[in-house]
Amino acid sequence: MFDLTGKVALVTGGNGGIGLGMARALAQAGATVVLAGRDAAKSEAAVQALVAEGLRADAIEADVSDEAQVGRLFNTVEQRHGALHVLVNNAGITVRKQVQDLSLGEWHQVMDANLTGAFLCCRAAHPLLRRQGGKVINVGSMMSLFGAPYAAAYGASKGGIVQFTRAIATGWAPDLIQCNAILPGWIDTALTRGAREQVPGLNERVLARTPAARWGRPQDLGGIAVFLASAASDFVTGTAIPVDGGYSIA
Repeated sequence: MFDLTGKVALVTGGNGGIGLGMARALAQAGATVVLAGRDAAKSEAAVQALVAEGLRADAIEADVSDEAQVGRLFNTVEQRHGALHVLVNNAGITVRKQVQDLSLGEWHQVMDANLTGAFLCCRAAHPLLRRQGGKVINVGSMMSLFGAPYAAAYGASKGGIVQFTRAIATGWAPDLIQCNAILPGWIDTALTRGAREQVPGLNERVLARTPAARWGRPQDLGGIAVFLASAASDFVTGTAIPVDGGYSIA
């Protein structure tokens, strides 16, 4: 039920952090994973690490906020692998500023990478996914649910991801495509290490509020990614599932 042998999974922002954690788990379940990212050298290093583990992986350079690059990305996936079964929209950035300090350019930068990028990838993926049915996994955030003064653009983009996920889930159900969102909590990545450096006391507050009493690790997202990519979730769609060690219930 959880076997992904013969499946092709594209993970945007899959060359590090949460994206690589999910990609590794999908590959361990049998999928061929394609890592899409702007940093070609980083993506190639990630591919080499996965291949060294006996997994099937490929990398394609792409900026998901650029419509032309997204088009080339999916054309390349089809040319190299002949199909697409799973799309993981994980690529994202943040700018840690309060609203009054954000420039319009910074607002657009975050929205374009986090929300518009997911839209462009979903639109490009649809013709491939509908051939046999498939899975879309959108990576939101706990900021899809909560507010934070320094995460106005990021939170707005990730809140939008949840509603976008619901729209796809209803619209693409006749095509046998399920779409769900994952809402990571505080996961130890380069992105959140930057937050700990910029936000005094953040580490202590996260540990105090999280029932699991630790920060998450990228591999903690692996199980939910495999579930949502596999036949085990064929009757699950339109959900937004926190993976946060209990942070959102405390």
